[in-house]
Amino acid sequence: MKMQGGMGKNEEAHRPVCLPSGGAWRGGRGNRKGAFGMTISTEDLLNSILESLDRIDHIRAEDIPDMELYMDQVTTLMDNKLKNTTRYPREDKILTKTMVNNYTKNDLLPPPVKKKYSREHVLMLIFIYYYKGVMSISDIQKVLNPITDRYFTGGEGLSLEDVYNEVFSLEEEQVKIMKEVVKRDFARAGETFADAPEEERGFLQLFSFICMLSFDVYVKKLLIEKLVDACELDAGGEKGKKGRGKESPIEQG
Repeated sequence: MKMQGGMGKNEEAHRPVCLPSGGAWRGGRGNRKGAFGMTISTEDLLNSILESLDRIDHIRAEDIPDMELYMDQVTTLMDNKLKNTTRYPREDKILTKTMVNNYTKNDLLPPPVKKKYSREHVLMLIFIYYYKGVMSISDIQKVLNPITDRYFTGGEGLSLEDVYNEVFSLEEEQVKIMKEVVKRDFARAGETFADAPEEERGFLQLFSFICMLSFDVYVKKLLIEKLVDACELDAGGEKGKKGRGKESPIEQG
């Protein structure tokens, strides 16, 4: 992952795209006037979206120092590695001391040893970072607690790093699938509102595309919640039902 000397891989993935605000979406030929006065063709818009998916990346386990880190070193590491995955890299916070302390208080993260955090702590923080955008804190607890109990301290069999590498190895395949879904939905959205006034058609077709993507996210979120409720991912094989409790303000700070 490129961290210095220009725009990194993930920063490019979140570069704003100028979207059409008027004119027909269909056909993909010619330029459309964007919201900021720029012009962009339909093909350019789709290609830009697909290229942004190609630039999605994650922290590889080998990029995490094989040594214990203090809190400041952990937050700096996470910020350096994940800052460009945010929508607003210059403003959004990846991780703060308050967040880490609250993760520990809410049993999302094992406590540090003598104020130092291991590679396993960093791996858990990466899981939490991705999960918190789609799951409640209580659901993240249900998913991660069995993983922590079984794999955090190592020993015989799989390690936490093995689990991390295995699930993140699916990324490339998932990106390929996602690109095909995006192309299909983009084309379908371009067929909507055929009878709308030409000056409104492009905006309405873009709205259709956003709605289709949003519905996909909504359905997947429902599926995740159903899976968590049905299984609770209890590594011991028992379905334990814990009280939901209150959501803690762990993202403050």
